[in-house]
Amino acid sequence: MKRPTIKWQAQSQLSEDSIHSLLIALLRGMAALQVAAAHLRAEVFPSLRAIEHPPLYYQGLAFATGFAHQAVVVFFLVSGWLVGGSLLNKLGEPRAFAAYAIDRVTRLWTVLVPTMLIMLIVASTTGGIAQSQAHSADPYSMLGFAGNLFGLQTIFVENFGGNYALWSLANETWYYVAFPLLLLGLPGSGRMSQAGGVIGLVVLASLLPWAIILYFSLWLLGAAFARIRIDCGTGTRLVLVFLCAVLSVYYRIFGSNDDLLPASFMQDLICSLPFLLLLSSLQIKIAPEARLLHKLGRVAKFFSEFSFTLYVFHVPVIGLLRHVGRTAFGRDQLAPDRPLDYLVYLAMLTIILAMAYASYRVFESNTYLVRAKLKALLLRAPAPSSQQVLARPGLGDRGGR
Repeated sequence: MKRPTIKWQAQSQLSEDSIHSLLIALLRGMAALQVAAAHLRAEVFPSLRAIEHPPLYYQGLAFATGFAHQAVVVFFLVSGWLVGGSLLNKLGEPRAFAAYAIDRVTRLWTVLVPTMLIMLIVASTTGGIAQSQAHSADPYSMLGFAGNLFGLQTIFVENFGGNYALWSLANETWYYVAFPLLLLGLPGSGRMSQAGGVIGLVVLASLLPWAIILYFSLWLLGAAFARIRIDCGTGTRLVLVFLCAVLSVYYRIFGSNDDLLPASFMQDLICSLPFLLLLSSLQIKIAPEARLLHKLGRVAKFFSEFSFTLYVFHVPVIGLLRHVGRTAFGRDQLAPDRPLDYLVYLAMLTIILAMAYASYRVFESNTYLVRAKLKALLLRAPAPSSQQVLARPGLGDRGGR
């Protein structure tokens, strides 16, 4: 087995023609699919613990769709790698922090704004909105709408419209804010910048829940490992793959699989380290003759491109499908002992994917265009050419999800 060597890189490697980028794209898509499948199962099937003698095939489905917790951890690690690594690469460029702010806002809002507006329309037509109110307890209030745009859900307001998947975007939003403050607070930034960065971090630490602050360390690990390159043999990589798989399954069975809490942090840290080591060891160019990897890369790219929309959009679609089930078929629950109901489950999951992809095509796919126009307006950046507008953004421009 080749002895591993560790190198610190001057730049984070974010190009799409390497194996680690293919793995990131694949995991982003599969993690969003895992979360959607897990939430759909929880909404339409009874809890596994509530069934005295669950069928073997239902036990298999429950196990296979029980990795949503680990999927969210992967989101944070990948977000740190891509978003943090991209900002580190651009430090020293003119208006780097202003461009970063536009990148982050457009990344979130081109998905969040249309999704929440669609949720309002659907709720108003299905009777989900009983009466408009102006306080934070109303899931459809304007205060809740604004609060979710700025990452205040689960902190000061509720998840908008009961879309419980939005909770992790509060973490994501404040990690986007905290990272540049951390960079400003480091030595060498100038006294005024250092003071502003430190004060900003202190204010955030005093306002944010402890769990959000604690899991920021995992996001930072992702950013740090984006600068680490590990040269090793295939045997070492296989050991890391084995560790990732075994730890994920072990904690799926014996660990905490609900929200990201201080009690679950140590297990998530243990799972994160071999995963990040694996990514750092796969910074290898994909050979032109590796046809299988190129085909897999196209599949991974397809799912990763609308993974964020799928993550944000799937809970409202589940609610809509359940409403259709109640009104058209007289039930919105599936039975674990009816094999045909599993086909219904797969059909519902397919509809969720199709609707999320349609939303992506209409809204999220235009993120790069909106971003470029805002930069031209606010930063007086050169307007993009038609070729640049049509070109797909690089991996580092797509953000964590």
